[in-house]
Amino acid sequence: MASSLTCAGIVWAFLSFLCAAASCVGFFMPYWLLGSQLEKSVSFGTFRRCSYPVRDESRQMTVMVEQCGRYASFQAIPSAEWRICTVVTGLGCGLLLLVALTALMGCCVSELISRTVGRVAGGIQFLGGKCSCGQGMGM
Repeated sequence: MASSLTCAGIVWAFLSFLCAAASCVGFFMPYWLLGSQLEKSVSFGTFRRCSYPVRDESRQMTVMVEQCGRYASFQAIPSAEWRICTVVTGLGCGLLLLVALTALMGCCVSELISRTVGRVAGGIQFLGGKCSCGQGMGM
């Protein structure tokens, strides 16, 4: 298989993939904030949560659901700030994955990545990194 990347480009492609994968795993895991509620350990991220309170209307009380899951809808995410964080971080992870997979394909396909494409990919990767770190769009 011929490659359009230099040795530095191949290292960049694999490191990009590892960083994109780590960002996506961190984004999908519900362990951003840890605490306790109703004497139970709870944790949540931007769109997943573990051990969360639910109102049981039949018993007229709040009970703890001791499992992990996504919010029922986008509007069920606790605040507008968390919704924005979900969108921006998800966008950043998507951009990082796009660049990483393109770079990995460049390791296998001849003349896929030119100098200009590499620079554009670097810019997209920078933007994706800023978004996934919460620094995008002036945050």
